[in-house]
Amino acid sequence: MPMEPLPDLSTLSLAEIARLMAEKRLPPVDQWNPAHCGDSEMRIARDGTWYHQGSPIGRETMVRLFSSILRREPDGSHVLVTPVEKLDIAVDDAPFVAIELKSEGEGRARSLTFRLNSGDLVTAGPDHMLTLRETPDGPHPYLHVRGGLEALVARSVYYELMNLALDEASDQNRERIGLWSEGGFFPLDGAQ
Repeated sequence: MPMEPLPDLSTLSLAEIARLMAEKRLPPVDQWNPAHCGDSEMRIARDGTWYHQGSPIGRETMVRLFSSILRREPDGSHVLVTPVEKLDIAVDDAPFVAIELKSEGEGRARSLTFRLNSGDLVTAGPDHMLTLRETPDGPHPYLHVRGGLEALVARSVYYELMNLALDEASDQNRERIGLWSEGGFFPLDGAQ
């Protein structure tokens, strides 16, 4: 059965985004505990590209399918899991990349929804924290997706977030640079 094409995020209202997110049914990978079966010979690169035996997986529908059975283990490793098998998968950084942003509202009433490279939509909030981590090559923002899985926020999307945050901070004479989404404030200035 073919997958539905992804809707244009910029044309969706918050109500439409909420409906699409509610309709998305993921397999209950957290409830499956099969015996470990080996290595999938797959890797997710930092840019979100999925590889099998060193070659990029070119079929978007395959990547979307595999991403739906991805799980993070308590030891921090990643696996692809079904009811009957569990296979290791290497992840260079985060298994997802937030590639698009839709901001609606302002101040405390703002909602920030991200489209991931898997096609998933995630709205930042108390259950989907947006965090900034200092790394050897500078600060990088991450979005909690589900079950310990995160999305690296793409550089262009980070710049978009920072522009919104800087505009809002200057409008409100705020010292802290950050944004609200779904009732949570997310600092983007790296200060603790």
